[in-house]
Amino acid sequence: MRIAGRHIGMAAGILTAAGIAIWLLVPVPVAVETSAVTKGRFVATVDEDGKTRVRERYVVAAPLAGRLGRIRFKVGDQVQVNDAVATIWPSPAPLMDPRTRREVEERLGMAEANLERTKAVVERVRDQVNQANTDLTRARTLAQQGAATVQTLERAELAARLADRDLRAAEFQDHAAGHEISQMRALLARYGSDGDGQPESWSVASPVAGVVLGVTTPSETTVQPGTPLLDIGDARDLEIVADVLSTDAVEIRAGADVTIDHWGGEGKLRGRVRRVEPAAFTKVSTLGVEEQRVNVLVDLLSPPGQWARLGDGYQVDVEITVFAKDDATIVPSGALFRRGERWNVYVAKDGRAELRQLELLRRSGRLAAVASGLAPGEKVIVYPSDRVAPGKRVSQRTR
Repeated sequence: MRIAGRHIGMAAGILTAAGIAIWLLVPVPVAVETSAVTKGRFVATVDEDGKTRVRERYVVAAPLAGRLGRIRFKVGDQVQVNDAVATIWPSPAPLMDPRTRREVEERLGMAEANLERTKAVVERVRDQVNQANTDLTRARTLAQQGAATVQTLERAELAARLADRDLRAAEFQDHAAGHEISQMRALLARYGSDGDGQPESWSVASPVAGVVLGVTTPSETTVQPGTPLLDIGDARDLEIVADVLSTDAVEIRAGADVTIDHWGGEGKLRGRVRRVEPAAFTKVSTLGVEEQRVNVLVDLLSPPGQWARLGDGYQVDVEITVFAKDDATIVPSGALFRRGERWNVYVAKDGRAELRQLELLRRSGRLAAVASGLAPGEKVIVYPSDRVAPGKRVSQRTR
């Protein structure tokens, strides 16, 4: 009995050792994550940050040099067309000594005499025009009767045209002489003894109705012509500008659909590309790399009531459609890898990994569209490790 029990124990030990050896020799399946190949509409987009801005922005500037009064408008205030948004008191004219004043008065007398002369010239030339027109009528009558030559008629027509041009020239000189007198009188009027010595104030009017977007010069100060005072625009007329890489801009076309997300409100907004600017500019990225960027202008298509709380300079995310295809075979981008010049995936089939070459149509973010090599419903291995090889046993964990 002892011998039989010993034999049974030895047999059990041998069987256990053989089982362990067989278990160690049998390859363990590699745990992988799989995803199903689908079929549907594939859309490739260019995703970038965007910024809203007022489409038509008006900068109100000082029309003349002088002292600017304090601007009473604040950012966000409503203004109407021709509302006085600022007041400027012109700088006083430089002092005029008695000798200079006397010279100006004499020039005024010369200008008045010149005006009388130009008026006399106008009257004389007008009489010449009347005489030339009379001679032309007489020459035409004689030419019709055969009593005058064609050359005589042509000379009469030429004389009438020349007289008419001389009249216009004389009238222009008379007009200029009148302006010269007005200029001299205005110069002397600034120093008249009957004035109160205070310069006249000028009101700067708003060119449009809208909202004050910024006040450049809020305090009282001295300004020069062209000094920006404040910005005005219609806050309801917004557009979005997004700067994209120049390599992406070549694919974007005017009229492309745009989805606006993360704008601060509920849902997503719709937009459309209005223009891709033809010139790029250099921009340094957060990593310190110089990039060539292109501005893309987007019009908002969603109802204004949906984005009424958007303002000038707000940040948004834009997704610009550059490619779309219906009934496309779609696969996760994480399943793709390259071997040589071809794109490949691992397909989980019958518990093993099968290497499959495919023809890639387009990639966009986390998805890709393939032209051939996969069928809808097949399971592809996502982010395959170096343990996955053709024919390797795998255990699937579906995403």
